[in-house]
Amino acid sequence: MTRKIGLIGAGFMGYGIAMNLIKNKFKLKVIAHKKRKNINNLVKNGAIEVKSYSQLCKDIDCLIICVTNTPIAIKIANITKSKLKTNALVIDITTHNMSGSIKMNNIFLRKKIRYIESPVMGGPVQALNGELGAILGGKKTDIKSSQKYLRAFCKDYIHFGSIGKGAHTKLINNFLALGTTTLVIETIKATKFMGIDLKKFYKIAKLGSGNSGALNRIADKAIKKNYKGYVFTVNNTLKDLTYINELFKKDCNANKISKLFKNYYKNSIKKGYGNLLISELVNKKDF
Repeated sequence: MTRKIGLIGAGFMGYGIAMNLIKNKFKLKVIAHKKRKNINNLVKNGAIEVKSYSQLCKDIDCLIICVTNTPIAIKIANITKSKLKTNALVIDITTHNMSGSIKMNNIFLRKKIRYIESPVMGGPVQALNGELGAILGGKKTDIKSSQKYLRAFCKDYIHFGSIGKGAHTKLINNFLALGTTTLVIETIKATKFMGIDLKKFYKIAKLGSGNSGALNRIADKAIKKNYKGYVFTVNNTLKDLTYINELFKKDCNANKISKLFKNYYKNSIKKGYGNLLISELVNKKDF
């Protein structure tokens, strides 16, 4: 039997996820998105575009939510909770604040709708290639039910426990990832400041413990004057670091470090760089 899926959020990440669901023969419905090109491509490849949440939720077995932040996700949950059929499954890919996924679960639970949190590791390239890593939280039975969908766009998925554990694990991972990325950005800027050849520096840095996914994604392209190696906006970075800082409020050292990174991106937004990709900060001399 062909499983019917609805997807909300066909942006940087959701587009790749949606394409892989189509490739894996799921019957996919999508709703209008500001990235019109993404929707057009999905429809061209077999997705059905709908105009309302009622149409999106009608008769689907699974709803995938892939949006920017907790307030948007909660708004969607409150709209869709009465439109989904009983026992439908919600897979929430949103990166939530420390209590967001718990609130989401409570909203759906009252309507007897199953919910799992599934924030992911990887970027748009990994999403398009079906190579994401999913950080799962929820009941074991619901996790088992989700696997048929997750296999379409994930290379691996790991269950961390009850609702909330997935969100917290994702935030801790993003603390590591965004901290490393920020250091890479400033390291590349330092090579320019000191007159050091970036191509040579990158070649030698890859051989040491400073090598990282962030270094490879950003430096390799920056050498060619392409500053779009890390597809994540400054605005979204500040959002994640705000969530991270809230999570670490009882841990002095992690709290202080995350606050430092948070202020770094706050200052870049004050300069008018909020809509830029964070890797584009490499080329901003006034920041």
